[in-house]
Amino acid sequence: MFDHRQHRRRALGVAACVVSLFVSLLVGGGSSRVVTADGYQRISGEGSSWAANAIDAMRVNVRQFGITVDFNPSGSTAGRKNYLNGTVDFAASDIPFQFEPEDGSAPENPAAGSYAYIPVVAGGTAFMYNLQINGKRVTNLRLSGENVVKIFTGVISTWNDPAIQADNPGLVMPARPVVPVVRSDGSGASAQFTKWMIALHGNLWNDYCKKSGRAPACGYTSFYPTLSGSGMIAQSGDLGVAGYVSQGFAEGAIGYVNYSYALGSQFPVAKVLNAAGFYTEPTPENVAVSLLKAQINTDESDPTVYLTQQLEGVYADTDPRSYQLASYSYLIVPTKVGGQFNEDKGKTLGAFAYYAMCQAQQQSASLGYSPMPINLVQASFDQIRKIPGVVAQDIDIAVCKNPTFSADGSNLLADNAPRPAPCDQRGASQCPNGTGGLSNVPTDVAAAAAGGGAAAGGGAAAGGGAAAGGGAAAGGGAAAGGGAATGGGATTGGGAATGGGAAAGGGAVTGVDGAVIPDPATGGGVVDPAVDGAAAVCDPDTGVCAGAVGGVTPAGGAPVAGAAAVGAVTPTVLSQESGWGTSIGLMLLVALLTISLVVVPALVWRQYSRPAAS
Repeated sequence: MFDHRQHRRRALGVAACVVSLFVSLLVGGGSSRVVTADGYQRISGEGSSWAANAIDAMRVNVRQFGITVDFNPSGSTAGRKNYLNGTVDFAASDIPFQFEPEDGSAPENPAAGSYAYIPVVAGGTAFMYNLQINGKRVTNLRLSGENVVKIFTGVISTWNDPAIQADNPGLVMPARPVVPVVRSDGSGASAQFTKWMIALHGNLWNDYCKKSGRAPACGYTSFYPTLSGSGMIAQSGDLGVAGYVSQGFAEGAIGYVNYSYALGSQFPVAKVLNAAGFYTEPTPENVAVSLLKAQINTDESDPTVYLTQQLEGVYADTDPRSYQLASYSYLIVPTKVGGQFNEDKGKTLGAFAYYAMCQAQQQSASLGYSPMPINLVQASFDQIRKIPGVVAQDIDIAVCKNPTFSADGSNLLADNAPRPAPCDQRGASQCPNGTGGLSNVPTDVAAAAAGGGAAAGGGAAAGGGAAAGGGAAAGGGAAAGGGAATGGGATTGGGAATGGGAAAGGGAVTGVDGAVIPDPATGGGVVDPAVDGAAAVCDPDTGVCAGAVGGVTPAGGAPVAGAAAVGAVTPTVLSQESGWGTSIGLMLLVALLTISLVVVPALVWRQYSRPAAS
């Protein structure tokens, strides 16, 4: 009897050990090691969704060095708040801390000397839209700054408003309601957008602010006010705005997002009228030109403003290539140990920041951002040295291979930026070439507005697509006024571009029907095989397309303007960080655990419950 009970206890003990082993595998297999072999401790950040596509590419690429970075694109306001609360190791924000907010929100009060700003991403806030005329997608919409403000303050409510029609002489605008899509969360993009509106069209903004009930706190704001019954839609994050605009049911919608989201969603953006009288989009080159006029605070004695930006000069820039809503986004990093942040995390954060400011800038343009200029990269290296625990690096700035750098300190990307075509100038003509994620898809324009003439300066049309009146289109596309172009230019990944639309022989430019089939779940899309020359297959999750002739092209079938200048790009394929890496691994572990609970105890019981031989 005693032996029988002893066997039973032994059986239960072995079964418990087996089950415990599988549980430990399940728990251990689903999480990453805290510290890698190189001593890099996992770090976390939160903030700007405007900068998120660039930051995500950076954090994917640093995994090869054993660096793990988590990032939550919850918006600039949430990023700054949770950084101050000590729940993340760094923040990303499109604007600095708000010590005296102009919108009535609570002031932010970080401890003096506890943080530093690192300008890490440059780009443009684009107006991505979803509009069709007679069943064909519009890809060449133009808007004056005043009309942009009127749309987002409810003054203009239909697309055939005479003011919008005047911006678009080559189109017959449809009598469709305008649906403005704004941010519902605390957003640095909203702050930059409203600051621009106040600077150029303050009366329109003040009237709208009063109607919203915000007065007298009508300064620039991270929290965009909405009016009940206005038809305005509010969505969280750039991804939420882009996702809504790209839906099939959202025809007539227009929202503000970073340019990279329009590229990834394969949707066009509005060309916005600048102070020189040209309609431009925020290509990497145009952003580089614009930010030459940004005033950067260089007072190192005041860390609350050091390296922050003043953009009034950008708004007033009379360079024909400029885009007015160009700006920087920052990393906010600690300069003292405290809370969950220690020197081991500082070592990781410093290594990540070095990568972000050097190697990562090579692929900025291919993602839709603009590489940082040399003066800010050099200043940022000094800021990185302030992070506790950082292993200071003496980087030869030449090895960064940043396409903006030159021996004399000038910005090469800006110096070589193409001038806009004459048909992009305000007047009776309108270029047919597409924009944003559909730069290779032209739109029909009236013969009287087709215009002509090569792009000013004899170069390529800014932003890719069709160059009006001759000259190769930047990154490929059709040359209007000549024969059909067949791709042109190598893509960043090394393959030849396969896009290209019809050539305009002087009359109406033939558009391309059904160029993209949007995926309503992701906001991405695949190239319609019915489109002439569209031989690429696009991944709707990453926006990367594999062309028939090899290489990698951005979503939309044509290379992003400026991509050829930035060297090889590591495709950004995002996944969850874990020991197994995918949910399939977890599902397998769950299955094994279930089997162990059912089968193993029975087998063990059978083995050890047998009477011992006498």
